[in-house]
Amino acid sequence: MGAGKSSLAIRFVKGQFFDYHESTIGAAFQTKRMPQHELKLEIWDTAGQERYHSLAPMYYRGAAAAIVVYDVTDRASFLKAKVWIEELQRQAPENIVVALAANKVDLAEERVISVEEGQTYANQEGLIYVETSAKNDLNVSELFSGVCDKIPKKKTTPAAASSQQRNDVDLNRSRTPGGNTMPCCA
Repeated sequence: MGAGKSSLAIRFVKGQFFDYHESTIGAAFQTKRMPQHELKLEIWDTAGQERYHSLAPMYYRGAAAAIVVYDVTDRASFLKAKVWIEELQRQAPENIVVALAANKVDLAEERVISVEEGQTYANQEGLIYVETSAKNDLNVSELFSGVCDKIPKKKTTPAAASSQQRNDVDLNRSRTPGGNTMPCCA
């Protein structure tokens, strides 16, 4: 809670930063196309409060990537990030890409988690590690782009494309029980 998850997402998607942001209730959803990566990101910004913790598996169960954010000025935030990493390693899809974002690096004079400590932990766990500041727009795009670089690309084969075409539904036509066609949704 308070690590800047929403601020990072808003900065990335909308290019905006607000000094004060209401706590996320449950989760917030945003999308952003990444044409250079041929991806459309569906970003679920989950609440940081403990009472919403049990909802998190719904969001990461089918995810291709997860970004765990901590506040470099708050040791408890870093420790909680480690708990989230452990949970992802236990319960998330096997091939999920996980990044650790050290946020609020603009508050250098208040920093309690060093670059070395964050980087060492990320290296031990095989995570992408990025130092960010949503406020100053430092490495925000690089964080998301780095995650996109690691997401395996799905290959569309001619057979899969043909199969998809056969499964499309024509909403202008519908079959009656007798097999006759009639307009749908007229």
